[in-house]
Parts: sequence; structure tokens; C-alpha cells
Amino acid sequence: MQNTKKINPACIKALALDLDGTALTPETRLGGRTLRVLKACLSRGIAVILCTGRSVEGAEPYRAALDARGPMVYFNGAKVADMPGGTVLGLSLLDKEAADFCVDLSRKMGVYFQIYFPGRPELPGGLGPLPDRLIAERRTGETEMYRNHTGVEAEIGDLKEALADQLCPGCIKGMFITTPAQQEFLRPLLVQQFGGKIYVTRTHVSFLEVMSPGVSKGRGLKLAMDHLGLSPGELIALGDEENDLPLFETAGFSAAPANAKPPVLAAADFRIGSNAEEGVAAFLEDIFFGGSPGT
Repeated sequence: MQNTKKINPACIKALALDLDGTALTPETRLGGRTLRVLKACLSRGIAVILCTGRSVEGAEPYRAALDARGPMVYFNGAKVADMPGGTVLGLSLLDKEAADFCVDLSRKMGVYFQIYFPGRPELPGGLGPLPDRLIAERRTGETEMYRNHTGVEAEIGDLKEALADQLCPGCIKGMFITTPAQQEFLRPLLVQQFGGKIYVTRTHVSFLEVMSPGVSKGRGLKLAMDHLGLSPGELIALGDEENDLPLFETAGFSAAPANAKPPVLAAADFRIGSNAEEGVAAFLEDIFFGGSPGT
């Protein structure tokens, strides 16, 4: 474990925790050791702030397993919600023009694309808010892969019609699911067309996501920190992908698993064991419990 900083465990009040590739195993499970250690941290009053590219629905099984409460960062920071109630603390929407361009690009190139649309405020009769909707234009292997990876089932529909709906204020995020080579072809096309008017990031080997400018996990974490009254020195951020770099810039301390991308490893204060080894658990055990949480 590389160490470029010293952590005083008594000063740490929260963990900003990425899920896929970091806290979750390669099979997208929350390992038993990791679950045990995170619960032990919670019992000590250390908040666990999930900071994920996943939707609320896609992250909920892990939050519920931990019974973590308070602000959580979803969609790479496009949405921050106070859980378990789901009160939205922050929401940044992608302009429909940019989303429409992505649909055209996906159709022209034959690349899979899907969009998350924000749920509407409440159901008829005051039965509570509608959940966010995921829509794709066709059911393919990518649709099934995403469902298997996140547990979220996409609706099938015409994305241009959904974007043209007068009640649609914008999109939470659009996502290309394709090869790294195609992602490298798509990214400059998007940047050339919209420049700083969009945020483009890779969140998985197959996922290239497009969101509103200014969106990032770091910005979402800052909102969560303000809500909890936390300063950077009271947080440790843990992540593995390029979308986690803003977390590292926002928190006082950072750690990346051995499976993280090279730029993420280079930016991290601590290099820890891989997600397959439940490196997050071992790292937190060493810091807070002298090698074992004792639970």
C-alpha cells in the first residue's frame, strides 16, 4: 500500500465510496468482509457516502445492505439525494439538444445509446415521485449487459420522441455502451460539437457517459459535504476510474485499488488491494481497527 499522506483516524468522519471496480467485486457483489467493515465504520459514526455512476435504483441494493443514510451521489454527481427518503438535494440536467445529437450519432454509427430521464415530481393522487426512467431504442446484447450489471431494465422507445415531449426538461445522462476503440472515436466528435457545454467521461470499460457541464462526482460530493457540514480533511475518497478523479480532488485523502486505471493510481494517496481481494476492506481495517473490525 503506497502512502503519501498520514491519516489520523480520529479525524475522519466520512468515506466517499465508489461502487463498481472499487467497493464491489468483479462480480458486482458487496463482499462479506467489505460489508462487515463498512458496517463497523457506520457504527463508529463514520458516514458512508456512495459516489457512483449508477442510478438510485441501481445503487439501492448496496445502500440498503449497509443501511447507509444521508446524502448519496448518483449519476456521477448529476443527482444528489438524501437517502433513504430520496429527497433530491441537487439535480443537473443535460440539454436536450446535446442528447438529440447523441441519438443521431448513435443511429448513424450503429452504436448503442440510452438515456436516463428524470422522474416527474409526483404520481396522480399524491402517491409520491415517479422514479427516473431509462429508455433505449432497441433491445440488444448491450441492453442485457447493462441490466445484468446494474439490475436496471431499460424501457424500449423512440428517444427522439421522448426528448420532444414538452414535459421533458432535459436528461440526467446519456450513455454509449460500446468498445474502448469506439469510445475514443466518439469522444472528440462530442467535444468538437459541444465543447464545454457537456461533460463526457468513461465510467466502465464499455460505458461512455454524457452529462451536463459542471457535473462530476467531486461537485456532487461537495454538495453532500455541505449538507453534512464536513471539511475535506474529514473525508477519504475511494475510486478506480477517471470519473473518480474529481472525488480525489475534493476529499482530503484518496485511495485507489490495484485494478484502477493508471492515471487514477497515480493520483491516489494510497494504493490498496484490488476489488477482487476486497482491498477496500483491508485498507479500512488497517486505518480504523488495527487490522480487524472485531465484528
